[in-house]
Amino acid sequence: MRVLIAMDSLKGCLSSPAAGTALKTGILRAMPEADVRVCPLADGGEGTTEALTYGLGGDLQEVTVTGPLGTPVRARYGILPDGVTAVMEMSAAAGITLVPEAQRDPMKTTTFGVGEMILNALGKGCRTFLIGIGGSATNDGGAGMLQALGFDLTDDNGKMILPGAAGLAELRRIKAEKVPKELADCRFRIACDVANPLCGPKGASAVYGPQKGAGPEDVEKMDRWLADFAALALREGFDRADPDHPGSGAAGGMGFAFRTFLGGELEPGAQIVMEAVDLEDHIREADIVLTGEGRTDAQTAMGKAPAAVAELAKKYKKPVVVFCGSKGPGAENCFKKGIDAVFPILREPCSLAEAMDPETAHRNLADAAEQVFRVIAIGL
Repeated sequence: MRVLIAMDSLKGCLSSPAAGTALKTGILRAMPEADVRVCPLADGGEGTTEALTYGLGGDLQEVTVTGPLGTPVRARYGILPDGVTAVMEMSAAAGITLVPEAQRDPMKTTTFGVGEMILNALGKGCRTFLIGIGGSATNDGGAGMLQALGFDLTDDNGKMILPGAAGLAELRRIKAEKVPKELADCRFRIACDVANPLCGPKGASAVYGPQKGAGPEDVEKMDRWLADFAALALREGFDRADPDHPGSGAAGGMGFAFRTFLGGELEPGAQIVMEAVDLEDHIREADIVLTGEGRTDAQTAMGKAPAAVAELAKKYKKPVVVFCGSKGPGAENCFKKGIDAVFPILREPCSLAEAMDPETAHRNLADAAEQVFRVIAIGL
């Protein structure tokens, strides 16, 4: 039997490759003759860099960049074996987990470090960028990133605007004369799983600003400044400046910045990863497909990685089994999306901390897979 494992990470617990390895261990206990392939999977969020870099045999890079609070942080990204493709998560340089809760303030936090990561990879020969933009601490419309890349974002006096969303209040000019010429040869594929516009009641500031520490007055100001930013970009000749384009409001306006100034395309994260690992070819050759995540519930059926895998698998009429840390309300909706069975892996009562212990999770995944494949082995 040919088994394909395409597990998402169990966030905060096991990476995609580690979760896949655990399932493989259990399968081979029950069915030693099985041909088991572990294929990395992610949805563009946490774990994407590691899943693709390790899964495809690339190399992790580490670089010191400017963090969201303006202080140095160590950020990691991957370079794939082709030597020209970089895999990044903007949260490595501007993530909300880098900011203590008491210091969260999108009026001040910056995306400057994201631009520094891109420049570092550019200097190493990368020209294709796969970038996940989830988990940000920022609402600066990508202004900090653009400044790091050489864009001049200046006020009435020709001075560079200050970091954070507050800097947009003084923005009057956008020039690209100092941007490295190599950027024109780059392709940016942006993993973006939300469709929010840049501004308005469903925009970056209103929907996500409060999660990042913004109060009601801050939200109103940031929304207005982002609208002005988009209008200015259009006047300055950046004709892709469309604040209503789906995903423009992702990550505090990073979707807008990538699309407008770097020619980026906003795509579902799982789709980018699946294409990068040639998942469709692997599914075509498999007899059964295993996938999963930390929690399977109603959101899974709304386009998360396991549902995307199942949709592709059903194109070739392959059975799909999900393994998950827990099963929540609405998980039954997954059966309408091509998932044939869902197996929570917890084997006995335990605390959340115990369940998320990597060693425990590995054992639970392996044990659950073993029992499922013992049933398959006897033909029931």
